[in-house]
Amino acid sequence: MAKYKDVIDLYDDKGKLLKSNVALEKISPLVNPAVKKIIDDTKRTVAVNIGGMQEALKTGKIGKHQQILGRELNLDLIGNIDAIEAKIKEYVSVEAGDDTQVKRFNGGKLLLVKVPTSRIAAAATYDAALTSVAAATTYAVVEQFKVDMFNANTVKAAVFGTYPVTMDLAGGACSMIMSIPQNNESLGYALRNIPANQSVMITHKNAMQGAALSAVFEQAGEFEMGSAIGPFERAQLLLFAYQGLNANNIVYDLVKNNGQTGTVGTVVQSLVERAIEDKVITQGSAAKGGYFKPYETKDPMLWNAYTSAGTLAATMVNCGAGRFAQAVSSTLLYFNDLVEHETGLPGSDFGRTMGVAVGFSFFSHSIYGGGGPGIFNGNHVVTRHAAGVGMPCIVAACALDAGTQMFSPEGTSKVYGDTYGQIDEFAHPLQAIAKAV
Repeated sequence: MAKYKDVIDLYDDKGKLLKSNVALEKISPLVNPAVKKIIDDTKRTVAVNIGGMQEALKTGKIGKHQQILGRELNLDLIGNIDAIEAKIKEYVSVEAGDDTQVKRFNGGKLLLVKVPTSRIAAAATYDAALTSVAAATTYAVVEQFKVDMFNANTVKAAVFGTYPVTMDLAGGACSMIMSIPQNNESLGYALRNIPANQSVMITHKNAMQGAALSAVFEQAGEFEMGSAIGPFERAQLLLFAYQGLNANNIVYDLVKNNGQTGTVGTVVQSLVERAIEDKVITQGSAAKGGYFKPYETKDPMLWNAYTSAGTLAATMVNCGAGRFAQAVSSTLLYFNDLVEHETGLPGSDFGRTMGVAVGFSFFSHSIYGGGGPGIFNGNHVVTRHAAGVGMPCIVAACALDAGTQMFSPEGTSKVYGDTYGQIDEFAHPLQAIAKAV
C-alpha cells in the first residue's frame, strides 16, 4: 500500500513523459535506486588528475601556490598509465574481485577511482575514499618510477597538495564532489556542501538536469539532517518531485510558456493559473469593505512545492533571458514576493527562500562581492536556510550564464565534468531516477 496518496508523472528536460502514475515515495532518496547510486558514487568516488600531477612534478609547482625550484621530477605518468592504474586499483582493493572500479578519461590524463564498499562501511566518514586513493596514487607512482626517499615527498605533495598544512588536499591531484567533513558546518550538511559549479559541469551546463542533480544532493541532505521525519517527509518529497524532477511537467511548461517574451511577473501569473487549474488553491472572499480576494489552500505542502517549482522556472526565464547568473538572487526574492502579494499565501519554503535571497544578493555581488553564485553551496551561511530549494535555482542560473561570473564553471570545476559527467546517473538524473522507479 502506498505511503502517500500523491501520484506524480515524471518528465524530462524536453517535456517528454518518462514515467506516469508514480507513487511519491518511489522518488525518495531512501528508496529510489538511481538516487541511492548517485549518493553512493558521490561518497565512494575520487577523481585523480594524472595529467595535472605530471605537469606539477615537471615544473615543481606542487601544492596550491608553491613552486620549489630544483625539486622537479620529469616522470612520464601518462605514458605509464596502464601500470599506475593497475597499482592504484590493487592498493585500494580490499580483496580480489570486490567492487573497486577505475575508469579512465582523456587518454589517461584523468582517472575516476571508486573505492570498495567495505572501505566506507569500515569508516566513520566518507573521507576514507579520498585518503585511500591519494595514498594509493602516491605509492603507485613512487613504486613505478622507483622514486628514492629524498624525492618521494615531492610525489606525495603533488598528490595531497598542501595537506596537512591545510585541512583539505588543496592543490593536490585528488578530489571528490563533496568537501572534507571539517568544512561541514552542522549535522547532515555533507551532501549540501557541493558548489553549484560542480553540478553545472557534471550535467554539461543543462539547466534542468543540473537543477535535478542539485536537488538530489540537497534533498538527500534534508533527509540526512532529520528534516524529513514524520509529516515533513511528504513536504520534502513534494519539493524534490515538483522542483527537482519536473513532476507533472510544471517547470518545463512554465518556462516554455514564458520563455519567449515572459518576465518574472508573468511566471507568477502562469503559476497561479496552473495552481487554480490543478485545484491546489481556490480564491476566497474579500474582507468586508476590501477588494483583495486572497487565495486559500487545503494542502500547504503541495502549494509550497508549486511555488518552489515556479521559483526555478522564473530563474530560468530571467537568467536565461540575460544569460547572467547574478540575477538568481533577486529572482528568488521578487518572484516569491510577487506570489505572496498576488495570492496572500506564503512563497517558496514559507518565506525562507526570500530570506536566502536577501543575504545571497549581498554576499555574491553587492557591497561585499566576495564571489559569484557558482561557488555557493547549500552549506553556506547564506544559502543553507531554504529546505533544499535554493541551490537548484542557483545551479540552473549558472548553467544558463554566458561567462559573466568571476568564477566560471569551467574555471573551478572542469575536472568534474570530464569525470563524473561521463557517468549517466550524474549527467542525466531526470531519466535515471524515472527509469529506476
